[in-house]
Parts: sequence; C-alpha cells; structure tokens
Amino acid sequence: MAATVPPVSPISSVSAISSHSAVPADSSASAASSAQPAHPTAHAAAEHADRLPAYVYDLRELAAHAAEVRAALRDVEVYYAVKANPDPEFLRVLAPHVDGFEAASAGEAAHVRALLPEARITLAGPGKTVELAADVHRLHLESTGELRRLLAAGREADVLLRLNLDLDIPGVAPNMCGSAVPFGMAPDDARECVDLLAAQDRVRFRGVHAHLASGLDAPAMLEVAAAVLDHARALGAEEVNLGGGMGVSYAEPDRRFDWHAYGAGLARLRRPGEVLRIEPGRSLAAYCGYYVTTVVDVKRVHGELYAVVAGGTHHMRTPAARGHDQPLVMGEPGEPITVVGQLCLPYDVLARRVPMRVEVGDTLTFRLVGAYAWNISYHDFLMHPRPAFHYLR
Repeated sequence: MAATVPPVSPISSVSAISSHSAVPADSSASAASSAQPAHPTAHAAAEHADRLPAYVYDLRELAAHAAEVRAALRDVEVYYAVKANPDPEFLRVLAPHVDGFEAASAGEAAHVRALLPEARITLAGPGKTVELAADVHRLHLESTGELRRLLAAGREADVLLRLNLDLDIPGVAPNMCGSAVPFGMAPDDARECVDLLAAQDRVRFRGVHAHLASGLDAPAMLEVAAAVLDHARALGAEEVNLGGGMGVSYAEPDRRFDWHAYGAGLARLRRPGEVLRIEPGRSLAAYCGYYVTTVVDVKRVHGELYAVVAGGTHHMRTPAARGHDQPLVMGEPGEPITVVGQLCLPYDVLARRVPMRVEVGDTLTFRLVGAYAWNISYHDFLMHPRPAFHYLR
C-alpha cells in the first residue's frame, strides 16, 4: 500500500517556550462558571505567531499525557485512533507510547504507513474492500458480507469481528450499537462468521472488536468491557478490542478520565492468555490543543452581547458538531458575551454567554482542540484564510 503524506497547512514551528505551568484564574467551564487555569504556553505561542487565528499544539503535553496513560495500562495494548487527529507531528510523538494505530479508512492507513513504516495498524470502518486486507496487522470485519467477499478473494488476513451489542448501560451510545445502526454485526451474525472462519485457514479469526460508548467515565467503561468480554469468550476470542469512548468533558475541562482506575479494572477482568486492546483518540489528543484568535467586533443585538472573532467553526467545528460551548482560557470577569465566528450562518457559535470582559483586539484562547477540531472542519467554506499551526516542543 503505497502513499505519500497528505499536505498540511502552512506551519510555523514554535519552540523554547519557557513556561508550562498553570496559573489559577477565575473562569468558566464550557462558558458557564467554574475555575479554569490559564495556560501561559498558549499565550506565549500566540505572541510568537506571524498571524492569527492559529492552532497551538503542545507536543510536550501530548507526550506526557500519553506516557501517563501507557503507565496506567501496562497489560493492555493501546492503539491511537487516527481519526481524532492525523497530524503527522501527533503520530510521531505518540508512536513511542502506543502499540499501534487504528485507521478508519484506506487513506488513514496509508498516511500512517508513509510516516511510520514499521507501525502496527488496525483497519476498521464500514464498506471496506478486500484489497485493504493487505499490509495491516488486524482487519475489523463489519458484516458477514465483508467476510464472504474476503474469503472469495482468497486473501490472507487476521481479523476481528465487530460486535453490535444491545447493552443496558447508562451512557452507551444508541447511535453506535444496540439498534438498527450500520455498525458491526449482531451476535448471531458473529457466530455465523466464526463458523465460516473455522472452515478454512487463510483468514484467521483473532477476536472481536466493539466500539459501543462515547464520553463515559471509568466505571461505566468497565461495565462495557465486562459485557463485551462475556460475548467475546462465548465466541472463543483470544483478542478483545474494547474500542474508545473514554470521556472528555468540555463542560469541565480540568476533569480527566481516571486511567489508573480503568487500568486496574481491566487487569481484574482480563484472563490469562487474553489480549485486551483499546483505541483512545479524543481522550489522548484533545488536551494538548489550543485555538488562538482575535476579536474583530463586539456588538449588542436585541440586548444580547456578541464578540465576533477571526475564524470560526470552519476552523474548529467541534462545538457546532457536538452542541457544546468550547472552553476558553478565561480573563477578567464581565458581562456574559457569546463568541461567534465570521461565517454568515447561525450555527457559527464557539461559546455562549461567557462571563468575561471582551474588547476588540483581544486575544482569545480556546482549549481542548487537539482532537476532532481542525480535521473535521469545513476548511474551504466561504474561502476564508486557513489558520496557522504552531508546535510547542
């Protein structure tokens, strides 16, 4: 599978930023009301930027967080979900701390392979074609049809079967499992696949995969893991990929997923000889990213105060996609103000009713934009300029 690294936007590399400590400041979580720390690294990088808006990625923070996660999960394989942020710098920084990378498309797999030729790659996602079985460590099958086409092609592969389970666990995403959704297969279909695999030896059954959750805490994730393991063992699986779904709170950005509790719980659940694997994305990458921009207008419309910033959701689609307020590094308290972008659309809202004094020319720094931000945005919509990119090393 040959590929070149996809081009990235113009990059200005910022290094030697002296301060990485957090300075307490009055703030609001998700533009509401709870304390957030200020982040001098993001402000210092913004001062060095040749232009704004800009993404600022603290690669030191990313590496430190990945090392902490790795230490908490000593007996669990960790594969980074590339879809969260495929930035080449992220992949290079994460490579020493993870066991491999989860790709959800041929493009992602080729991107990782071009950057990190020796990396292990699992390939997931619906609608895969048989030629994609080559050059990946594990292929996740979504249906009996995918398996039958793979068998008919005479290809060799090591496969996991993606399960769609109906779990009665609070927080399990109904749009991902347990109902008529296009992801994975029901347990009866998984059993049929196991029987088909047992009748030949080119395509090898290695285990099961399940991505059933989104935004859960450690106790809920362990409930999901226990349920998936029960089904996996009934199928004779040796490997169990529990997917992602570890919670990142945009409402409480300083609250982190408890990796140590999760690792300890998985150690209790794991039986001798079983391989457990997870695929964190957002929960690894979100915290190291900042979106820094400037206020170009402040206005009052029918009594409501608005700050218009350079850029908007065409750079950072996260709040529009998830329906939340993007947390800010807070400044001086003031009248609640809604921060919007430059698009001529009503959903171009970054944060609502932020209790902070904002004036034209101010610099605003948004937090938790290291994942599902730039890479899921409508970069060319209305043909506004793209942001700069800065990396703290």
